Amino acid sequence: MGYAQLVIGPAGSGKSTYCSSLYRHCETVRRTMHIVNLDPAAENFDYPVAMDIRELISLEDVMEELGLGPNGGLIYCMEHLEDNLDDWLAEELDNYLDDDYLVFDCPGQIELFTHVPVLRNFVDHLKSRNFNVCAVYLLDSQFITDVTKFISGCMASLSAMVQLELPHVNILSKMDLVTNKKEIEDYLNPESQFLLSELNQHMAPQFAKLNKSLIELVDEYSMVSFMPLDLRKESRYFLYLSSMVWCLSL
Repeated sequence: MGYAQLVIGPAGSGKSTYCSSLYRHCETVRRTMHIVNLDPAAENFDYPVAMDIRELISLEDVMEELGLGPNGGLIYCMEHLEDNLDDWLAEELDNYLDDDYLVFDCPGQIELFTHVPVLRNFVDHLKSRNFNVCAVYLLDSQFITDVTKFISGCMASLSAMVQLELPHVNILSKMDLVTNKKEIEDYLNPESQFLLSELNQHMAPQFAKLNKSLIELVDEYSMVSFMPLDLRKESRYFLYLSSMVWCLSL
């Protein structure tokens, strides 16, 4: 049985930085892992690439040959990957042992993990190959500066959770860049009444019922919570995070 971690989140949320830091942490604790690049637009890496989608298709080639823009070209690349799951991906996976751990560094186009079925089908293929899979969703902590942005981040994360149906960890990345951490701490373990009060203050009165429903969705079902990641405290954080994610993959 293999193990896999799908690293997802919006563009610029720090997915590749997370992967490279996780790789260095695993080297330190002598745990073997392999990082797979699933971004056909990626150029530079701070970690050894075990598998690379660009060997199958690249965004630059698609844009040049088909005249597509960046977004349309990326969707085309991922659909091409989907068409080659039984060929290219299966052949690549044959190079790894049953107990290997793979980390997939995914593109940041949000529709890929919210409503387009490409990554869901990718996950189903991994499961058919006897992989246990979990998801790590990253959100830039600098984005969470008020309650409306927090709720927006929660809804995007929840959409990914529903779409992929995987054990799921949400991480607030780039905590080392946040100047006022008190703004963030209010949203790590928020009280529902605090969230509702803040949301009502930011929104027009006609949204009161919607606000109440959104807060109940986040609070009552406990579907979304975020863990802070500060790379200045990398060793302690990754020891905890990697242990949690590994357990989710079992």
